[in-house]
Amino acid sequence: MSATAENPPVAATATAVATAVAVATAAVEDRVTARVISDDPLYRKIPVALRFAPAEPLAVRIVFPAGLSPEGTENEWVFPRALLEAGLQAPTGTGDVRVWPCGRVQAVVEFHSPEGVAVIQFDIAALRRFLRRTNAAVTRQA
Repeated sequence: MSATAENPPVAATATAVATAVAVATAAVEDRVTARVISDDPLYRKIPVALRFAPAEPLAVRIVFPAGLSPEGTENEWVFPRALLEAGLQAPTGTGDVRVWPCGRVQAVVEFHSPEGVAVIQFDIAALRRFLRRTNAAVTRQA
């Protein structure tokens, strides 16, 4: 019996499975609650997913639920992990994403798009926990 796409050699299959498991376990996703900052005196709390994929070790993703977009789809922002890390210490960013600390326990992430600006407040502890997990995932992969 020869090795084909339909029937790969056993060793290659085992290696592929081991690689897929390693990559899957290195991915990081945290679900947190953030607050939309607006002119309204009451903050609107929203669920947000913080994601990191080892295939893109320099990037993080912040994903907003479908209910927040006019299209009814998830809204995902991808930007440098270093930007998020630096923004927890001092204001940073000049493009579509800007991050800055807001007191000792909060951080603000500002998203710019052609449709407007969204200002979202996060607990710094949640962002630091997420970043620690991404750093650990990068270290495990190296």
